[in-house]
Amino acid sequence: MNSLDWAVLIGYFGVMVAIGLWSHKRVDNVSDFFTAGGRMPWWLSGISHHMSGYSAVMFTGYAGIAYQYGVTSFVTWSLPIAIGIFIGAKLFAPRLNRLRSRLHVASPLEYLKNRYNLRTQQALAWSGLLLKIVDVGAKWAAIATLLSVFTGLSISQGILITGVVTGIYCTVGGLWADALTELGQFIIQLFAGLAMLFAVMSELDGFSTLWTVWDKLPDGHAEPTAGPYTVTFLLAFLFIKTFEYNGGMWNQAQRYMATGSAASATRSARLSAVLWFVWPLVLFFPMWCAPLLVDAQKPDASDSYALMTEQLLPHGLLGLVIVGFFSHTMAMCSSDANAIAAVFTRDIAPVLSKAARGWSERAGLIAARWTTVAFLALSMAIATQVNSPTFKDIITVVIKWVAGLMGPIAIPFMLGLLRPFRKSGPTAALVSWAAGLIAFWLVNYPIDWAVEGGVPLQYQVSVPLAVSLVLYVLIGFVKPEDTPERDAVLARINEGEEDEDGGGGTGASAAVPAQDGGPAPAPQPRG
Repeated sequence: MNSLDWAVLIGYFGVMVAIGLWSHKRVDNVSDFFTAGGRMPWWLSGISHHMSGYSAVMFTGYAGIAYQYGVTSFVTWSLPIAIGIFIGAKLFAPRLNRLRSRLHVASPLEYLKNRYNLRTQQALAWSGLLLKIVDVGAKWAAIATLLSVFTGLSISQGILITGVVTGIYCTVGGLWADALTELGQFIIQLFAGLAMLFAVMSELDGFSTLWTVWDKLPDGHAEPTAGPYTVTFLLAFLFIKTFEYNGGMWNQAQRYMATGSAASATRSARLSAVLWFVWPLVLFFPMWCAPLLVDAQKPDASDSYALMTEQLLPHGLLGLVIVGFFSHTMAMCSSDANAIAAVFTRDIAPVLSKAARGWSERAGLIAARWTTVAFLALSMAIATQVNSPTFKDIITVVIKWVAGLMGPIAIPFMLGLLRPFRKSGPTAALVSWAAGLIAFWLVNYPIDWAVEGGVPLQYQVSVPLAVSLVLYVLIGFVKPEDTPERDAVLARINEGEEDEDGGGGTGASAAVPAQDGGPAPAPQPRG
């Protein structure tokens, strides 16, 4: 990097902070901070949903997969995400929106106290919070790794710089700042991704590279599945990502909650699904071509994209691509920070502290901002340890830990929205959650160590979810716990398709009630 590249990078950081400060005046209460007051346009929500779904791991861990295995990086990652979001556009997105518009909650998990009980809500909240600290830590480590390649800064320095900048804008401006910066980041990434695509095609066969390169690449590079990323892994990943990217990890749920109606949430999801299908192809193609252009130095080839960028791009454009790396990571980390702050201040703090149950609007907003800062600080501390023997490496944390642990946390939350699972109550939720976590530990550690060659990756990530899913459904049949109160919650979330084009309460009317240890009691069904 030279002074021009640094100017681009510093200018980007400055714009992100400025957007955060501008968004500050749009945040008057907790509802504005966590759900944009239900006033976010569907197209902005869709772009924000897309951008908050991946990070610099795309340019490190997944770049390594693309370098080693080719097309399978798209087929077994972004394609199942696109399909999963499209499935959830009608199944989950409108129901998540109704959590805000009908139950008047600011956190995705607030409804769980009435849907199950307080113990279930707390179990999911605490386990999800701890997982997200590790997940976001991996993302900080990924972007710091890239920054070290280009600038020579240490990993710790890179983590500190990106974390502080992200902390400023997302703490000051809340979800509005997240969404608006993600729009700017999407535009930057559009130019950066196209610049890299054109640079690679120019270095090879020009535009015809799109179809001539396949005969030159290593054998198997065009195969849809390869290495540990088998068809079984693909199917397991599709199932996992359908839960995760439709709200199972909370930050995407907030994007649907922030729109003005259930119909807008559905349109938001469809836009995100299209972007997930199209845009990663633009980003992955240069990565697939990388074996013809650079020799990766790291065993997992996670440095291949960075090396290719340095080799092919002139200064200025190099800075723009580096900014593109930052844009994805900062988008995901800031959205996660906002979601965690919502869960802690709305779901956890009122249980821990009597004072929190009586917070005023101002006190609640201050608590939300301090919680955001605390989460970012903890995740940055974890990031310095992400390459330790405990976590092994960045891609292990992202694929194995997040995919494997997400299911037990997400299943009671997501399936609890759907009427067919109304008989699954607190017992089903807690047993499925606990058994899923135990299954993750067993297949990733004792069994993995005992089996020669280890447990295949597809089973490491899919078994915990399968265990949770089977137990959640089975216990609901064996020990049904549906009650009139729980049915009333489900009725409010599921009924009333007639108001999908704008009814059901907008942000202006969906003020969040004062905390009393959980969401306001669900109104009884109409009729």
